[in-house]
Amino acid sequence: MQHRRRLRVARVVGSALGTALGTLLALLTAGVAAAHGGSVPDAPPDLVGILTTWRLDLPIAVPLVLVAAGWVVLVLRIGGAHPDSPVPLRRSVFFLGGLAAIAVALLSGIDGYDTVLFSVHMIQHLLLAFVAAPLLALGAPVTVLLRAASPGIRSRWILPILHSRLLSVLSHPVVAWLLFTSVMWISHFSPLFDAALEDPGIHRLEHSLFLVSALLFWWPVVGLDPAPHRMGHAARIMYAFLQMPQNSFLAMAVLFAEDPLYHHYATLGSPYGIDALADQKLAAGYMWFFGDLLFLGVLAALLAGWMRREQLGAVAADRRTDIEREALRLRADELAARKAAPGLASGPGDGPAGQAPGIGEASSSR
Repeated sequence: MQHRRRLRVARVVGSALGTALGTLLALLTAGVAAAHGGSVPDAPPDLVGILTTWRLDLPIAVPLVLVAAGWVVLVLRIGGAHPDSPVPLRRSVFFLGGLAAIAVALLSGIDGYDTVLFSVHMIQHLLLAFVAAPLLALGAPVTVLLRAASPGIRSRWILPILHSRLLSVLSHPVVAWLLFTSVMWISHFSPLFDAALEDPGIHRLEHSLFLVSALLFWWPVVGLDPAPHRMGHAARIMYAFLQMPQNSFLAMAVLFAEDPLYHHYATLGSPYGIDALADQKLAAGYMWFFGDLLFLGVLAALLAGWMRREQLGAVAADRRTDIEREALRLRADELAARKAAPGLASGPGDGPAGQAPGIGEASSSR
């Protein structure tokens, strides 16, 4: 009966994951739009158009589908090998949600406007760095991979990578924080941004830098996967808190710029009635508002997790104290019972005071 119940649970999980994968595949193939060429679409962007207009970019779509399929295989393998402790469904929801966020950022109607409006381009970057990356980290992919891999693959491939010097350096909280901050500032205040708007290859490189640096940044914040350097709750809160003002400062630098920062957008004139400078200020507003809102939510979640951890630790400490007190009470009761037992207080041959007979008593008895 218990085995059948486990099989039913595994089927339900597999069905849910299959549905999520099918949804992702449908998103990637439905309503294929024109290729990314930097042309100005006739209609201005709107929510319905963005969500219903998709394009099939194989270098992006194929890896997303393969990763999603690989995730489903790993989860089902773990569920079959360890029916008592399968991968929690929320982990799959987070991970597949992260892949879906990448698809929305790079394959939906957003991608048709990123070279036309800086504000849309900013939404694309926010999806990659502040939505997709933390969702992928919340899926705990390294833990899932370690659980699903055979002992040989773990020892020959996965563990050497996790213990490598390169990953140890890149995943160090200080390095990861500085790397993410540097990518954000350099990409917005260097020729890279304009070059990415003109060259699709450089554009993909820019997106890769955003996603990889964001994954390295969020890995220690989430703290679910094994990592060369782990931080406590207080350090994680400080780590995330320090990122919020630099996001605000970057947004303010873009917001208060007196001229358009990017030549590409300035040459387009005023598509849809908004000029490059006004669109730039709108993009800065998105970065400032949504970025800081996300960090405030992350800080609240980290603080709640810390308080819950402390509460559980206090409950465990109280339980240990109660056990120790009960053990001391039982020991005291045992000693009291031994003292009260007959023949223990006065041994055989003892005097009335529990002492041996004196020399004089021994002499007088002769």
